[in-house]
Amino acid sequence: MSLMTALYSGASGLEASSLELSVVGDNIANGNTIGFKGSRAAFADAMAQNLIGDSSSGNGGQRGLGVKLQVVQKILSQGALVNTGVATDLGIEGAGFFAVAGTRNGQTGTFYTRAGQFTIDKDGYMTNLSGMRVQGYTADSAGVISGAQVGDLQVGNASTNPRSTTEITIKANLSATATTPAGAWDPADAANTSNFTAAVTIYDSLGKSHQVDVYYRKTGAGAWSWYALTDGANLTGGTAGTATEIATGTMTFGTEGQLLTSTKAGTFNPRGAVNPQPLAFDFGTPTATSGEGLDGITQFAAGSTTSFTNQDGYDSGSLVRVSIDNTGNVMGVFSNGQTRTLAQIALANFEAPDQLTRVGGNLFSSNQQSGSPSIGEAGSGGRGQMVGGALEQSNIDMAQEFIRMIASQRAFQANSKTLTTADTLLGELMMLKR
Repeated sequence: MSLMTALYSGASGLEASSLELSVVGDNIANGNTIGFKGSRAAFADAMAQNLIGDSSSGNGGQRGLGVKLQVVQKILSQGALVNTGVATDLGIEGAGFFAVAGTRNGQTGTFYTRAGQFTIDKDGYMTNLSGMRVQGYTADSAGVISGAQVGDLQVGNASTNPRSTTEITIKANLSATATTPAGAWDPADAANTSNFTAAVTIYDSLGKSHQVDVYYRKTGAGAWSWYALTDGANLTGGTAGTATEIATGTMTFGTEGQLLTSTKAGTFNPRGAVNPQPLAFDFGTPTATSGEGLDGITQFAAGSTTSFTNQDGYDSGSLVRVSIDNTGNVMGVFSNGQTRTLAQIALANFEAPDQLTRVGGNLFSSNQQSGSPSIGEAGSGGRGQMVGGALEQSNIDMAQEFIRMIASQRAFQANSKTLTTADTLLGELMMLKR
């Protein structure tokens, strides 16, 4: 009887409206969940029943049997990126998922997420808030990414080894109006037997610092000598408290203040470290070596002054903080002022990302419908870019969800009317017996 069919059609409508309302409720509940991707219920009509037609038409048409849930479809539109100021927070602008390894619901393997709330655990591994380890490529001690195999990223225990100084760079002006000191050069009385001095800190192979004082003494018109001294306590065979020469040389200047020639001699033998330690002094490019002679030490009439001092050594350092760029490179900043690439976070992409399986905890797992993950560097292969210090918010539009909620409610009410109307007609039918 068609009235009974109406009851079942109405019941299917009630169930469909309830299912849609549950999807809407899930979306609203996760409105503030980082990286959450909303869903929508897609419905299809149930198989229709063919009706027997009369002899004149030959076709009685078809009658629908209600509605059924076809699929709950994931909506992977971009969520808003909000700055957090936390260095290990990451958002994705574009396609792709972070890969994390661990155990979820008794299943161990690699899972995928858009939630970039990462931290560094006690063992130095980068993990999500559930302790699952972020996947990517590890860099070697020189900061070079291998890119060969994806694995756990242990970055929190990084350190830098010391580097011995090999070159000292000084830019200065030696006054052309200076006069030669009266006494001969005396390392024990360097201040009174020189015209000018500048200090620089250098490092040996153990990372120990040594202060080197460079004294400049005018020896004639456009001619200078220089002497690099350090405390003998730092030198093999040296005497503590006695200034000892480790390098010396000469410089000559032209009538326009340019450096014409520069010489250097000496040996640096730091105590307990690699001996000898080569030291190059860069005072600029003399004209004798095809330079302009004005890019380092000059001799102008102005007073003697140092404008720049640098050297290429440093002591050992421990990790102070990390930062992450838009390709996922994890950069370590160390206590000695050095920076180095520690690792690179990978992104995974899929042929059909909306077919991934939700497993809870902001995680997805791959399946046959989604396809296998394509893992690589952010910004390549169709993958989006990372945004450090930011998180992707849920892509839920509350206004749209409330509209869908109202529509689901009205659909439920309408289908309930189908049931009550069919029940009323069946009641009238039962009254015929009386």
